[in-house]
Amino acid sequence: MTTFKIWLEASRPRTLLLAFASIFVGLSLSTFNGTFRPVVAVLTLLTAILLQILSNLANDYGDFKHGADHDERQGPKRSVQKGAITATAMLRAMVIIAVLTVVSGISLVLLALGAKSLLWSLLFIAIGGLAIWAAIGYTASNNPYGYVGLGDPMVLIFFGYVAVLGTYFLQHQTLNWSLILPATSVGLLAVGVLNINNIRDIKSDLLAGKHSIAARLGARNARLYHWVLLILSILFTLVFVAQNWQSAWQLIFLVATPLLAFNGISLWRRQTPTAIDPLLKQMSISTLVFSILFSIGHMLA
Repeated sequence: MTTFKIWLEASRPRTLLLAFASIFVGLSLSTFNGTFRPVVAVLTLLTAILLQILSNLANDYGDFKHGADHDERQGPKRSVQKGAITATAMLRAMVIIAVLTVVSGISLVLLALGAKSLLWSLLFIAIGGLAIWAAIGYTASNNPYGYVGLGDPMVLIFFGYVAVLGTYFLQHQTLNWSLILPATSVGLLAVGVLNINNIRDIKSDLLAGKHSIAARLGARNARLYHWVLLILSILFTLVFVAQNWQSAWQLIFLVATPLLAFNGISLWRRQTPTAIDPLLKQMSISTLVFSILFSIGHMLA
């Protein structure tokens, strides 16, 4: 593999779809309420993508550092684990991406809010700092929170509430608290992606002392938990649409529900890590389709 392909693989492009999904929903809701600032939108998306890449590199480095990427792990081998990238090079890349994230994030906040909204600017810079900490701390810190089962709530917070509500506020500079409903929906779907990953790795994670929610629940209950995530995401979105009804276009997101149902049924039936692994990409794509259709529906309403 070329150097470019090695680093592209390490960045895990399929997970970047989640960043797109969350930001699109926030942007569409802002447009639905009469505000769209294109330059702010581009910087928001860039910052979200950089954060996701940072998280992926840190996960690669952290799981190698803490022993979760051992020989018994049956999922795809990661870059540091298989020697394609050295741990030192990965750590250096994390620093570079973190710096780029800081530059992009501060530029975004200053452009969107400016010095006139100093308190809000400082708050968003602090949130950005927490997002960088969360991206690194999942597996790469000395006490990674992903190893004690806190990955799921953190994904809900940052892919749901921070991404959707933050994007909306940077565009609109106000908040409608009913937006918590679609933010929760997108966050739950992102948790679903993580849950598939953790179900695939239950056995190897337990050997490494990594106690994700899936590992704590066990394989069968983790699959039931997955169905809860899928169903709640649809229900929360339906409640939001009912509260903000303008036209039937707002229901177009339901076209994506067969994709989510396929994911839940397939996860229930598939038992081996090799069979489960393709469902990660399918769930990421389904989340993006769900979010894009939701966004289109509200922009056309």
